[in-house]
Amino acid sequence: MKRTKIVATLGPASSSAEVIEGMIKAGADVCRINFSHGSYDNVLQQINIIREINKKLGTHTAILADLQGPKLRIGVVENNGVELVAGKEIIITTQECVGTAERVYITYPQFPKDVKVGENILIDDGKLLLETVSTNGVDEVKAVIKHGGILSSKKGVNLPNTKVSLPCLTEKDLKDLDFALTNHVDWVGLSFVRSASDIIELKHLIANFNQKIRTRVVAKIEKPEAIFEIDAIIKETDALMVARGDLGVEVPMQQVPVIQKMLVRKCLEQSKPVIIATQMMESMITNISPSRAEVNDVANSVMDGADAVMLSGETSVGNHPAKVVEAMTKIIQHVEQEADIYNRENAAPEVDIRNERFLSDSICYTAAKMAQRTSAAAIVTMTHSGYTAFKLASHRPKANIFVFTDNYDILTTLNLVWGVKGFYYDKNISTDHTIADIKFILKKNGMVKTNDLVINIASIPLSEKGKSNMIKLSAVE
Repeated sequence: MKRTKIVATLGPASSSAEVIEGMIKAGADVCRINFSHGSYDNVLQQINIIREINKKLGTHTAILADLQGPKLRIGVVENNGVELVAGKEIIITTQECVGTAERVYITYPQFPKDVKVGENILIDDGKLLLETVSTNGVDEVKAVIKHGGILSSKKGVNLPNTKVSLPCLTEKDLKDLDFALTNHVDWVGLSFVRSASDIIELKHLIANFNQKIRTRVVAKIEKPEAIFEIDAIIKETDALMVARGDLGVEVPMQQVPVIQKMLVRKCLEQSKPVIIATQMMESMITNISPSRAEVNDVANSVMDGADAVMLSGETSVGNHPAKVVEAMTKIIQHVEQEADIYNRENAAPEVDIRNERFLSDSICYTAAKMAQRTSAAAIVTMTHSGYTAFKLASHRPKANIFVFTDNYDILTTLNLVWGVKGFYYDKNISTDHTIADIKFILKKNGMVKTNDLVINIASIPLSEKGKSNMIKLSAVE
């Protein structure tokens, strides 16, 4: 089984049950629903299809609802596009109008107040570059065109030098969040995160919606402010996405590879899953195979230690969604067989018995070290919250990680986490009987074989469903 997970974005090319099932069979572990596009009826249909396929195949495919966030856009432009000529000036206004080569509308009311003279304005993923000349502080900004080209309707705007005062969640995001939580998605992606307070606010909304909902948060890193606040953001979030599209426009492009490696390293240290996203296999939107540079990109992300790699346009609007997932799976499997990606040297937990997680963290650390020392085939954990699964995965053991839980909801949540395969298990018998029963189930499913060494982690007594405090090494009979 592959350890690195695949996130596949759904869209017009992948909205049917047949295509979604094909992607899941090819290796998709998480389906991403992009709330920037599509109606609630379509989204609900996709959610129902995923859950039906999970029942049919016995899979635990997770659902990631990606909120649009405060995405800045140009309004409608005349004639399906106008040419912006370098050296000429243009007015950017907050008063709605049909755009021309001299005047365009921006969907950002505070723009004239926030922008300063000399700051850059990037449009259409940086293809067009403008520089602020003046602002009236009310509704108009004058800019000079530094690098021109064709400007068409509703293109995105990036302001790498400007401190944007928009809230992290727009009115649309709040409605989309309500819909996503009503339908019990596993993960919610928050776009354009700037500080830890953005994550805290979203978690507060989730908790207030329903105390029983366990939807977790993915912080999308695509703003320079987020890099400066990264330690606090990682502490508050449940997972991270390196959203290289907007990030590569907001910060100098040459910085992105180093930032990517830094984010992966910090997430591993804090036991938080990290997703590498954007343009991973973009040529496969139309082509039948990826470029060699794209193969290297996916492979390097796996070797860096990413929990998951993500497909966007490749599966949402591409010509052959399942084939893209299949190609990505082949790359991952080969790297995981050949490269030295296992047994990360995470620091041992600091000895502090006042820390409520000290015992669990120590058990997980010891289990990973024991698996390395004994070449164990599997580490098996029983969990109710999923905490030990996140912690174990961060050590990247070569042993397979099998998670048994009576909490059905976390089985899909854990499908984003590196190396984890979940099983529903709700028997409540003695520890020895449970361990024997679990080994029998794994052997029956072909996950382990006779004489394999298996490490079991559990909480004693099992009935209390407490924090992990027991570790056992034994052979499969």
